[in-house]
Amino acid sequence: MFSHVMVGVSDLEASKKFYDAVLGTLGLGPGVANKNRYFYRSPTGSFAITTPIDGEPACHGNGSTIGFKVDSPEQGAAFHAAGVANGGTTCEDPPGFREGPTGKLYLAYLRDPDGNKLCALHRPAA
Repeated sequence: MFSHVMVGVSDLEASKKFYDAVLGTLGLGPGVANKNRYFYRSPTGSFAITTPIDGEPACHGNGSTIGFKVDSPEQGAAFHAAGVANGGTTCEDPPGFREGPTGKLYLAYLRDPDGNKLCALHRPAA
């Protein structure tokens, strides 16, 4: 359904450090530069960071969450830890399993250095 997701950042190099670490836990290489942007590509889509091209300050979307699929709770914990160690902040409940209408999920939420909310999500086999 999606080809890519791009978020605005205020400090491109600090955000690259954060996303290199977080997305590295998912097996993605460092961001590839393209003007005032960095792209992280996978076989299923792309994620990018950019300074806003309109010159206005970057800001996060209130109520928005960008979810990244992880293969295991351990990979989700590594994603979360890498984010916190590289300028991110934990948010929501602590990483762990939650039961809901869609079944059991492992969720790990954090915010990037600009406040964009991210989630590592693992759906265990039924």
